[in-house]
Amino acid sequence: MTAIVSDDWEQPAPAAALFLHGYGSNERDLVALASALPEGMPWASLRAPIELAPGGYAWFRIVTPGHPDQDALDAATAAIWSWADAALPTSTRIVPIGFSQGGLMATQLLRTAPERVLAPVVLGGFVAAGEQKADAVLRATRPAMFLGRGEQDRVIASDAVVRTDAWAPEHTELEDRRYPGLGHGIDARELADVQAFLARETETGFPA
Repeated sequence: MTAIVSDDWEQPAPAAALFLHGYGSNERDLVALASALPEGMPWASLRAPIELAPGGYAWFRIVTPGHPDQDALDAATAAIWSWADAALPTSTRIVPIGFSQGGLMATQLLRTAPERVLAPVVLGGFVAAGEQKADAVLRATRPAMFLGRGEQDRVIASDAVVRTDAWAPEHTELEDRRYPGLGHGIDARELADVQAFLARETETGFPA
């Protein structure tokens, strides 16, 4: 899997951020979000495995909007974990930061291996239907999660938004933010909220 990594990626750290782009985009799309990370947190921005067109990639193909095929979703999740297993020490927790389809992938990392995930950030994304591997654990532990969405976002299927709004507060300690006037995108207000959330929820002790 192709990735862009920060200059300090090789330095040991308690946590590392993974940027997960949206459908039809690529690994360069979310690099600017590194400005919201705690100082010294290493990061990587991954390219999804399915090429749709030159420069455009997806974690899985869209068949029914808002309802990904579970086998395709499992394959994409496994691909991210395989990359993380090869690239990071087992002691380093992952801070997944995903936009749109990448936001769904951030929740899938949480829903499959919550012990390896810290403070996921879901921007304009959604969750998959059905019980996932670690949902019972999440209901018991309620880890922190950031969910941000533009009030004018009409890209994500409405039933997927409703599903996400029901799932998230039952399985996480949720910071839920909605942004008037924002469509399917990220603006300075949301970036500032993400920065504050990560500063509060992630571990300290990153290399200087």
